[in-house]
Amino acid sequence: MGNWAMDEILGFDFETTGVDRFNDVPVSYALVTLVAGEVVSTSSGLIDPGREIPAGATAVHGITTARARAEGMPLCEAIEMITDALVSASSRRVPLAGMKLDYDLTILDTQARNLSGCGLLERGWRGPVLDAVVLDRHLDRFRKGSRTLGALCEHYGIDIGNAHDATADALASARVLFALAARFEELSESDPGALHQAEIGWHREWAEGYAEWRTGRGLSPMDRRDYLWPLAPVYLPAS
Repeated sequence: MGNWAMDEILGFDFETTGVDRFNDVPVSYALVTLVAGEVVSTSSGLIDPGREIPAGATAVHGITTARARAEGMPLCEAIEMITDALVSASSRRVPLAGMKLDYDLTILDTQARNLSGCGLLERGWRGPVLDAVVLDRHLDRFRKGSRTLGALCEHYGIDIGNAHDATADALASARVLFALAARFEELSESDPGALHQAEIGWHREWAEGYAEWRTGRGLSPMDRRDYLWPLAPVYLPAS
């Protein structure tokens, strides 16, 4: 069996108007193609979200409403272009790489449905997805400390560069995955499709444990959609 880290992967990241993946929208994107760990092409740019970008979001990624309106592509065009790119990669079984991709993919899927009535699955997208945080949590589950992208980069000795820039974050996430593959032989030798299916369960196991931790401290229950990876629907049927 080959090592997926030596083949083609597609890094993906959004910067957005906020942290609500069902209601916020992207303001920039990056798609970074790597082969054998080397960047071979990059597509990135600003997106006009069609709404005001909150000051808190601008403070994170530096993109203002005025700049997005002046320089960004219309939201509908961006969603269509990125969806096409991910469906194309999926049809070739090219793994999609990133960090907490249930956030980015759910935003993309939700916006695709809002704008065209057709989500990722209806267009034929099936992954596979390699998510740095899902894999790191599973493979090194007893390690203490934060598992943000910045923390993972520090732990694995990766220079994140300009954090909260979509291209920098997509590339850093891919490099975390390469570091994981180098450290854990069972990961590098696994088929990406099989990993994708395993990550669904690993994420749910983590979510169940986190929900139990929250309940034990009297915190609010988790949203049922947070148990689902890599896509979550806007509406879940009543249980």
